Amino acid sequence: MAAFVAKQMVGNKLSAVKGAVGGDDDGDDKEKEEEAERERQEAIREAEERRKEKHRKMEEEREKMRQEIRDKYNIKKKEEIQEMMPPEDPNPLMRKKKTPEELAREAEAEDEGFFAELKNSIETQVAEIKTQIESKCVLQ
Repeated sequence: MAAFVAKQMVGNKLSAVKGAVGGDDDGDDKEKEEEAERERQEAIREAEERRKEKHRKMEEEREKMRQEIRDKYNIKKKEEIQEMMPPEDPNPLMRKKKTPEELAREAEAEDEGFFAELKNSIETQVAEIKTQIESKCVLQ
């Protein structure tokens, strides 16, 4: 793979020099470059497939070993245990974003709750003061 990349780098420099010297094969150069790019993309794709296959095989081997250990010590697989547990709260970082309308409604509800609480506390204080005044003043 490294030899291929080196060839590509040197090849690009050589084609630039040929063009400066007087090479009139612009059509051929473009075709060669396109072909080289396709080959490079194919090599990258093959390498990625080999890597994925290698990791898949390694994970299968690990899972076999894990299963042998579970069988030996009578341990249940984590997936089975998680199904029994109640679902946890979703990750707050992954929640759905709220629209501006939803945010405005929540802010309005908070304000209403705050004002209702304030109103109730003022009413109770007024009622207490009223009872104090009535107890001190005797109407005749």
